[in-house]
Amino acid sequence: MENRPPLPPFTRESAIQKIRLAEDAWNSRDPARVVLAYSPDTRWRNRAEFPVGRDQARAFLERKWARELDYRLIKELWAFGGNRIAVRFAYEWHDDSGHWFRSYGNENWQFDEQGLMTHRHASINDLPILESERKYFWPLGRRPDDHPGLSELGL
Repeated sequence: MENRPPLPPFTRESAIQKIRLAEDAWNSRDPARVVLAYSPDTRWRNRAEFPVGRDQARAFLERKWARELDYRLIKELWAFGGNRIAVRFAYEWHDDSGHWFRSYGNENWQFDEQGLMTHRHASINDLPILESERKYFWPLGRRPDDHPGLSELGL
């Protein structure tokens, strides 16, 4: 079985590293890459969808990023213990009509011994924003290391 470090049990530092790796993957908007961090039988709750397994998770992400254009995400540690991490996040995106949104939420993650995520429970709220209210302006892809995080942005 393939390992995906850092592995549980998590320390504060390893939890932060795991979160940044997840943020970087999701900012790639590459469903095939993203799902490799999840166990083959991963179970998700994302709004009203409940994907099970990598294939369903990949299909979910393909639909998501076809709708959520110019997607940019920041994740931040909320809590951790053992093989679980709680994350808060915010991402900005627009629809095909040019309406901008900032989506806020929390995720609870559980990992197996290999560091693959077995459970992902997400609670998300979408806030319509004006384009002038955007806070994320880095080029699509990985957030630069010197870009402020959620707390520094007042989010």
